[in-house]
Amino acid sequence: MKYLEHYKKLLKHTFVDFNQTAEIVKNPVILTKAKGLYQWDINGKRYFDAIGGVFVACLGHRHPKVMEAMRKQMEEITLGAPLHAITDVGLEFVEKLGLVSPGNLNFAKGFSGGSESIEAAMKFSRQYFKQTGKPGKYKFISNYLSYHGATFAAMALSGNGERKVKFEPQMAGFLKMFSPFQLRDRFSSWEETCRFTAQLLEDLIVSEGPDTVAGVVLEPICNTGGIITPTEEYFKIIRDICTKYNVMLIFDEILTGFGKTGDMFAAQTFDVIPDIICAGKALSSGAIPIGSMMAREDYGDAFYGNQGLEFAHGHTYANNPLASAVGIAVINELQEQKLPQKARKTGAYLEKKLEEMKKKYGVIREIRGKALLRGVELVQDINTLKPFPKGNKLGDALKKTAIKNGLIMRINPDWFAVAPPLIAEETDIDEMCSLIDKSLKDALDIVHNRV
Repeated sequence: MKYLEHYKKLLKHTFVDFNQTAEIVKNPVILTKAKGLYQWDINGKRYFDAIGGVFVACLGHRHPKVMEAMRKQMEEITLGAPLHAITDVGLEFVEKLGLVSPGNLNFAKGFSGGSESIEAAMKFSRQYFKQTGKPGKYKFISNYLSYHGATFAAMALSGNGERKVKFEPQMAGFLKMFSPFQLRDRFSSWEETCRFTAQLLEDLIVSEGPDTVAGVVLEPICNTGGIITPTEEYFKIIRDICTKYNVMLIFDEILTGFGKTGDMFAAQTFDVIPDIICAGKALSSGAIPIGSMMAREDYGDAFYGNQGLEFAHGHTYANNPLASAVGIAVINELQEQKLPQKARKTGAYLEKKLEEMKKKYGVIREIRGKALLRGVELVQDINTLKPFPKGNKLGDALKKTAIKNGLIMRINPDWFAVAPPLIAEETDIDEMCSLIDKSLKDALDIVHNRV
């Protein structure tokens, strides 16, 4: 119980993301160490980190190659002069991003996180159209249920009401279309649902006026909606519509990027090349704040030439040399160890284990996702698909039992998600699933008043 009371007092001077401090103070988890697949709290309790912090530590915590790259870069330069120069390692990072991105997405920049990357992509799109003869194209379309970041424009772009309604009114110029998930029970198949919702995009663009729409921003797999995983056809239809109306297709791969779906990017998993990819999270495996934007090279050309055409955007820590060195090390390790390919095999094993739980408990409606990024939807009755009642949600109980059992994963009242580091072996998946199984059983005991 070392320092616990002191830390409880300090908790009232800050906040834990999206959590009520009064609840956190009752039984706080205060972490002090992390390595590989695990984290430890101040009392020495070990937790299996089934989401790599928050879908970040793709190589596990404190990977030796990443730590070595960071130490080496610290001996050279850790901050350049952003208004006057760029560092050598910063340029090498740009090159590395272009090499692993699909298509010709070679115009790249590093940032300090996902929200910055999303903001940069939207500003890039608006300025591009202003100086290429389409100054009226300023609107962005995204899905309901989506989440694109915590800054104001990224929040306005998001479709997750719970995370933005407290800060309304939102900025203008942001439109929403239905997620396939919202319409799935109105169609006979997921394929038909995805086909219909994708085609609705054209109606929205035409109704708004194509000369007013700059971009469509989509998460290939939507986290906050419950790891919603559309079909390949869904993205191909949207790609064709964006091309037809000269609208930029922007993939928010902050969560899906760097191996989790079985490819470096989910764009490759779904076989669609967007015009811009925004990334972050796993790009540093949790070692340092990082993000990136990769755009089509020909779009970048529009900012080259005369004074005043340059992209009017910047951040103090953009393309930071220390973060750049870490990003290069992470990508190198992913490539050299063929970890995205490994994630397909390990992910198939994980899916099998989750399917066993589905049969065992009768409260799992669906298992979604790709490779090692998986979501599990919870219902009270798999025959009627009736959800658990408000105030007695299985997910709420699971949040408590998982932590009690030493398991960190993403849990919503009606679903949970896992994305273990790509270094995980099948024995690690066994351990993780054993913890999930126990936590799910304990949570069911709570909702059915068996404890």
